[in-house]
Amino acid sequence: MKKQFKIASIGLGWWSDVLADAVNRSSNQLKIVSCYTRSPDKRAKFSDKYKCANANSYQEILDDPNIDGIINTTPNHVHLETTKAAANASKHVFLDKPIANNVLEAKTITDECKKTGITLSVGYQRRRESHFRWIKNQIDSGEFGTLVQAEANISRDREGKFEHGHWRYTADGMPGGVMLQIGLHYVDVLTMLLGPIKSVSGMASQLVLPGDNPDVGSLLMHHKNGAISTLSTSYASASEYYLLNVYGKKMSAYYNLFDGLRTLKQNETRQKQIQVEEVDTLLEQLIEWADAAQNNNKVEVGGESATKSLAVVLAGIRSAKENRHVQVDEIINQA
Repeated sequence: MKKQFKIASIGLGWWSDVLADAVNRSSNQLKIVSCYTRSPDKRAKFSDKYKCANANSYQEILDDPNIDGIINTTPNHVHLETTKAAANASKHVFLDKPIANNVLEAKTITDECKKTGITLSVGYQRRRESHFRWIKNQIDSGEFGTLVQAEANISRDREGKFEHGHWRYTADGMPGGVMLQIGLHYVDVLTMLLGPIKSVSGMASQLVLPGDNPDVGSLLMHHKNGAISTLSTSYASASEYYLLNVYGKKMSAYYNLFDGLRTLKQNETRQKQIQVEEVDTLLEQLIEWADAAQNNNKVEVGGESATKSLAVVLAGIRSAKENRHVQVDEIINQA
């Protein structure tokens, strides 16, 4: 990086603190210098915690020539408004996923950032986890042979652990519920590993959490290369759990939260444990964003790929509602 990258944080929910903590691990390459949200109390608390300015308005941040980029963790429905304003003020944007609640807004965000020449990075950090990077490298080197299928599960227990009426748990604020909020991460990972997704069949239920949004969902996905993957996601499970298994003709890989990464090759009967080093995925993506902004490089997950993963989940949501298999292009082309 050429110089310290100065950042303002807007939105200031719990995830903004997680990202600000990552910034503080950057050895001063990145620095939070200002913040804004509509709540004066939240602004004051964040400003005090991260020793940054407490802006009186978003416009104050946009007008500040010392600010290079904005970490945007505002609600999904204002991603377009806030990101467009940042782009027009020549501020680079790190945008929490999903990029938007619909494809039309996602495309508009992407186009606005391209038009103004700002760097947009969308927060898909899970693809950077070292076990998935290891699998990706082995796939690329041909060790898996023909990719056949994959299965994934990302689940958490959210009962009693969220604010009732919060936008993240309403159908208007987070359409599709748990599928869009956390399932989206593994849609991105499955796309990285197995390639683009062509069509989706989805199912969803509301079993434990109050409100009007699914807390359990499953997607059955047909990839363009012929492989098939499944994704189960839940806010109604007994505990936090992550699983992603990839099956190839020559080798398969198995990952879960408790057992780590293992592999099994064709004609072998004993699994091999794979040791990988832990990666600071959030910091890695933030540094990539800042470096791309300063050096006009590309980021790994920008507007286009974030829009495609959004379309996959929206196809699953439509499938669950209409009880039919949905082509991803149907969602993309209708925007």
